[in-house]
Parts: sequence; structure tokens; C-alpha cells
Amino acid sequence: MLRSVHDRAELAALLRKDAALHAYELGDLDDFFWPYTTWYRHGETVALIYHGLATPTLLAFGPDEPLRALLTRLLPLLPRTFYAHLSPGAGDTLAPAFRRGYGGPHHKMVLGDIRGPAEGEPLGPGDAGELEALYAAAYPGNWFDRRMLETGQYVGVRRDGRVVAVAGVHVWSPAYRVSAIGNVTVHPEHRGQGLAQRVTAALCHRLRETTDVVTLNVKADNAAAIAAYERIGFTIAGDYEEATFVSTGAERSRT
Repeated sequence: MLRSVHDRAELAALLRKDAALHAYELGDLDDFFWPYTTWYRHGETVALIYHGLATPTLLAFGPDEPLRALLTRLLPLLPRTFYAHLSPGAGDTLAPAFRRGYGGPHHKMVLGDIRGPAEGEPLGPGDAGELEALYAAAYPGNWFDRRMLETGQYVGVRRDGRVVAVAGVHVWSPAYRVSAIGNVTVHPEHRGQGLAQRVTAALCHRLRETTDVVTLNVKADNAAAIAAYERIGFTIAGDYEEATFVSTGAERSRT
């Protein structure tokens, strides 16, 4: 039976069985994120729908058959359009009710011992405008939520007084001791100098002060980024797929 879950302790007990795989979900149990979440459980498998961005995001990971069973029962409750992070192959369960725009295979990586040089200074809400300009130039279309600057877990490198490299978080929870790095980029004029690796390492040192499990997501075909993260101390902890799903009923209503 599929059921809605509102007990954070119950969810944490399930998700902590693989904290690296479920770091995003564990972090979203934190007070900072919890109001934007809806949770479902089928057996030992959990699904999260995060509503904090313009497009809701579904996260669901687990063994193939239990995960497909959960998603089948969840179909009537899903938003008409959403982004998803799912275990490999699980997105097939949502057809034909949803059309998928495939985002490709990704790796989840988890930090071991931090290695290599680090450089960067903390950034905050007052830097939001400058960061949005940097992302527009260097990382258009990224998932940057300026509210995340309130966590104090964004680090930047300045050259001639302006931020040219940044690493931040999608999730940070001292309460659940997990974090997920994201929004790493370098201005095109300053690439090839190792800044992405150094600013990410600086953020890792900062995150280790408050969290035990530090993770990140990376496209499986981004060999350069994977190599840079491995030099910092990350290893691949698992695989998943990203995709956009649009209700086929919603498409028909627009024709």
C-alpha cells in the first residue's frame, strides 16, 4: 500500500541505510527544506516530491521491482510536469502516462579524504546579483536557488574584485549531517586554471565542519569533471538518471 509519510524520524531511518545515495532526501528533512516536500512510502521504498523550485522534482531510488511498484501507485498523484532523479530504468514505469525528455545517466559521488589545493571565500545573500550574472555567462540554465545563499555554504574565488569561480550546495543539513554540492562553475575567461577544483575543495573543507556525508551529482559522460572531483577525494557511489516528464494528458489539452 502506498501511503503519505509525515514522520521525519521514520523517513530518516529508511534513508540512512544508504546516506550517500539518499543525501538529497535526508537533507530535505531539515527545517530549511521540509515545508517544500511531500513524501510517499511503499514498503521500504521512499519517493520525495520537492516543490521549492518552479518545476517540482521527484526523487526515488531503490531496487528495481519495489521502486517500479511505488511509481506505479504514485502515478495519479504526480504533477503534470516535473523533473526527476530516478534509479536507472525506473522512468519507463511512467509511460505512457508521461512523455520523457531524457536528461541522461548521472553518477552520485561521495567525498572521502579531501586532497589538493583549496581557494575561496564565503559568499552570502548580498552576492546574489553577482552570482546570477556569473551563472548567466558560465552556466546558463542551471538550477540556482538564491535562497540557498542563506545557508552560508557558497564559496567563491575573486579576481580583480569580481567572482569568477563558485561552488555551492543544493542541500546542507547539519541536523542530518549531509550535504550535496552543486552550482559549480568558472567564468569562461578564467577556465583552464584549476579554479573549479580549488573552489570545490575549499567548500568541501567548509562542509566537513558541519556534515559527515558530502556528495555531488555529475553527468556520467563528463569525464573532465569526474576526474577533477576524484582528485579532490570523491568516488562514485551509485548511478541514476535525470529526466523531465510531461503528462500526455496535459499535452493533448494544448492541442
